[in-house]
Amino acid sequence: MILIIGLGNPGPKFQKTRHNMGFRVVDEFAKENNYPGFEFSKKFKAEISEGKISGEEIIIAKPQTFMNESGQAVKLLTRTYKLEAKNLIIVHDDIDLPIGKIRIIKNRGAAGHKGVQSIIDELDTKNFIRLRIGIKPEKPARQNTKFLAGFVLKKFNKGEEKILKPAIEKIVEAIEFFLKEGLEKTMSEYNS
Repeated sequence: MILIIGLGNPGPKFQKTRHNMGFRVVDEFAKENNYPGFEFSKKFKAEISEGKISGEEIIIAKPQTFMNESGQAVKLLTRTYKLEAKNLIIVHDDIDLPIGKIRIIKNRGAAGHKGVQSIIDELDTKNFIRLRIGIKPEKPARQNTKFLAGFVLKKFNKGEEKILKPAIEKIVEAIEFFLKEGLEKTMSEYNS
């Protein structure tokens, strides 16, 4: 069993914001693989959809706790399903990568991402797979903590959306590739 978690903030207000890239990717993954609609589970503090790919059970989740407390939902899911961290994939935005770029990593620190830090804190490990999606603008402004807090809650402009569409498709493809081929091959194939 594999658990794929997309990070974001719940509610229509945040739907197309930079911080919600994880939600957008898992929504697309669910659509591409004919998953049933997401349903809210109070027990898991997340929206869940379950399906099978190549005979393997794959659960997709979108925590509804707000980004900085994502770890609560992840902990509830991993404990209930008795999943090891190695069977966990976290999909999230990354301000350090140029818009549309992807990086697949494992067993690394949060690098300032509060949603990822929450997961590390709750699970007491960083030994899980992360798909990082670049949201850094092409012409970044001076970046400080105050700027970043507001920036991640902004929506993408039309030009950026054009870059993101193929990037989201590529990430969905990378997840599907990982499910068939494993981490090593996926990292060498998709880490550009």
